[in-house]
Order: sequence, then C-alpha cells, then structure tokens
Amino acid sequence: MRGPRPEDFDSNAGHPTPTFPAGGSRKKGMGVRTWLVLCSSGKEQATEAGKHTIMRRTGLPARDLRILDPLLSYPSTVLGRERAIVINLEHIKAIITGQEVLILNSKDPSVAPFIEELQRRIRCHHHATKPQEGVNTEGAAQGEAGTSQLSGEEARKDKKQSLGNQDGSKVLPFEFVALEACLEAAITSLESEAVRLELEAHPALDKLTIKINTLNLERVRQIKSRLVAITGRVQKVRDELEKLLNDDEDMAEMYLTDKLAQKQLENSTASSTSDTVVVDLPEGDEDDRHVADYFEHATLVSSESCHRGSDAHNLLMRAHSALSRNSRGTSSTRSGMTNKLNVQELEMLLEAYFVQIDGILNKLSTLTEYVDDTEDYINIMLDDKQNNLLQMGVMLTTAGLVMSLFIAVAGVFGMNINIELFNDEVAGPGKFMWTVVGGTAGSLFLYFGAIGWYKHSRLLE
Repeated sequence: MRGPRPEDFDSNAGHPTPTFPAGGSRKKGMGVRTWLVLCSSGKEQATEAGKHTIMRRTGLPARDLRILDPLLSYPSTVLGRERAIVINLEHIKAIITGQEVLILNSKDPSVAPFIEELQRRIRCHHHATKPQEGVNTEGAAQGEAGTSQLSGEEARKDKKQSLGNQDGSKVLPFEFVALEACLEAAITSLESEAVRLELEAHPALDKLTIKINTLNLERVRQIKSRLVAITGRVQKVRDELEKLLNDDEDMAEMYLTDKLAQKQLENSTASSTSDTVVVDLPEGDEDDRHVADYFEHATLVSSESCHRGSDAHNLLMRAHSALSRNSRGTSSTRSGMTNKLNVQELEMLLEAYFVQIDGILNKLSTLTEYVDDTEDYINIMLDDKQNNLLQMGVMLTTAGLVMSLFIAVAGVFGMNINIELFNDEVAGPGKFMWTVVGGTAGSLFLYFGAIGWYKHSRLLE
C-alpha cells in the first residue's frame, strides 16, 4: 500500500500563492502624503513625505499630526508647539514653522484661493523684510565695532523696531503672516456660508407662514439642518480662539521667529564664550531678562578687546551672583512668568478675528431665533386649526345626538303596532305630517339649545 505523498499535506494545494512586491514596497507607501511647501520667500514645492519625515522636519508629535488626518474627524484646532503651529480650520490643514508652511490638502479646489493668497502675503512679507535684514546685518556689524556697551534688552528692542516697513507700519513675523492668512480664509468661508444660508432662509420662512404645505416644510427643515451644522462649526472656531486668548503661555509658544532668533543668539553666545572666558554658572531660570542682559553685555565686552578683560570678568561675576540669587528664587520667578510674557502682538491679531467670528455667530443666533419664532407661529396656527376642528367635532357630535332622538321617533312609526295615526278614518295624513314637523322642530330646538349652553359655559370659564 502506497503511503501519503507530501503534497497531500499542503493546505494551500489548489489555491494560488499570494505574491507581494519585492523590496517591501507595500509597506513603504503607507502614510505617505503629498505636501505643498511654501518657503519664506514665497516659492512653492510639492513633496511626498511620510509621518515620520514630517515629525523630524517640524518637531511635532504623532498625536498632533493625527489632527490633520483627512480620514479622521477632528474639530477646529490651533496648536502652538516648540517649533511649529498646527492649523486645522475648516478646509485649511497646514503646519506653520518659522521658515515655511506645509499644506496637506493642496489639491482641493476650495484650498486653491487660499494658497494663492498665502503665497502673495508671504512674498510681500519677504520683500518687506529683505532690505531690513540687510540693514540690520550692517547695523549689527557696526554695533559690534563701536557700540559694545548696548545692553541685551535694548538690542531686542532695536530688533523689534527694525521689523517695520519704511512707512512706519509694523511687519508681522512669518508665522503670524501665515496664521493670519489661515484664519482669514477659514472665517471668510464660514461667513460666506452664513450669508448664503441667510439669503435662502428668509424667503423660505416667509412662504411657510403664508402657506403651510409639505414642500415648504421640507425646505425649512433642510435650512434648519444646515443652520445647526454651520452654527456648530462657527462655535468651535470661536471657542478655539477664545481658549488661545485666555492663555498667554499658549500664545507665547507661537512666537517661532523669536525662538529661532533666541536659539541663534544662544549658539553664537556659547561659541564666543568658549573662545574667550569660560565661567561655570549654576542652573536657574533661563527666561530671566536681567540675567540675560548681564550675560550678553559681558560677552560683548569680552569679545571686543582683550585689554578690558577685568571689566568683562566683573560683569560675568555679577551675572554669576545674579544667577545665584535667581536659583534661590526660582519658584517665585516661575510663578510670575505669565505676567512677563509679551503676547500683545498676537493677542491683537487673534482678537480681531475673534470679533469677526463672534459677529458671524451672533448673525446665526439671530437667524436661529427667527426660525424658532416662525416655528412658534406655525405651531400657533396649527393649534388654532386643531381647535377649530375640535369645535366642529363637538357640533357634529351634538347634531348626531339630536338626530338620534328624531330617528327614534321614526323607529317607533316603523314598528308593526296599531295606533290611531295609522288609521286613516281616525287620524289621517294631516296628523301624521304634524307629527313629523313637530319632531323636526323639537330636534332643532334641542340642538341649538345644546350649542348655546356649550358656548355659555365656555364664556363663564
């Protein structure tokens, strides 16, 4: 007897063997999306990048990128992080860094006008800041040569004053220019939808008050559904802006240009101090402005000339003592960090759009009240018609009761009994007619009497 063959134990015998692309390309394409990158000069570039590439490029965690996922439904969100700002407002899904803007759904037709407007603003910002950067660089070189006594606080003030146009107007940082374009595009879209809905709602509601039918009721139902949806979207954007305005620390996280400048300043300061004087300083509050001024002043003096080494040493010793005092009062300093945050520039920007979105919400609230008033009016009309139908039902019921008495008289005459009315010699047709007329008159009298008594009782109530 022959034993079993090896192919008899093959569970996949008779089934095609699945084939996968070589090199693991099936997993390679997962999570890769097309991003439109707008740099600070206004140039655009489409690139395909995965989640981990964007995380390394922007410094964002995975949970923040999940907000921009088009397959997931997330409410309107504006997040400020260490190196980027995450924007998820209506159809705008973007990541703003200190030097570029990454847009996710750039192929969406509704996003094309936003991209054009954003590119125009970035180019205007680039042209406005480019000559200023040259002037600032030349001025900085002259300042290192001849104005070494300038403190760090004054240097930062001069830097902020240099970010302005020649006509005196203030130039916003790059991230605020992009943020303003995103807010304007989202709020403009919501406002256009609200205006369009308002133009459709008023005629439909007026027609419904004139004539109540199925077509008008269906049209008003659709309008109310759209009104509830757009009101919720506007409310989410308003709540997000209000949350940002109420938290100074969240607004301070959005100053990406200042963070880049501060990081460059720290790197240049660290390189200069490594070449000149090395002093071990204790850990303390790095955000203390007075300590930064001492340290920056001492660094400028020590890097300018060697024959002033004693003065630089004194300044660094004073910075050392200030940091020592600061290390003893770290808790009190950190408790007052919120009061030190200067977010007035961003606060004014957000407040302007908060007022605009709040106006849209008030307009939608007014439209909602108009819809509710129309519904109340329609309900009153329907209740009035229902009351009329009930009154008619009462009258018909009363008439039926009275007619039943008259029918009882007819039933008596229809019975096979011997009475004088049936005898023509005694009563005759005349008396029979008087009987019919009397029964009819009596029924009418009872009917009108019952209706009069009903109305009189309602008046007494």
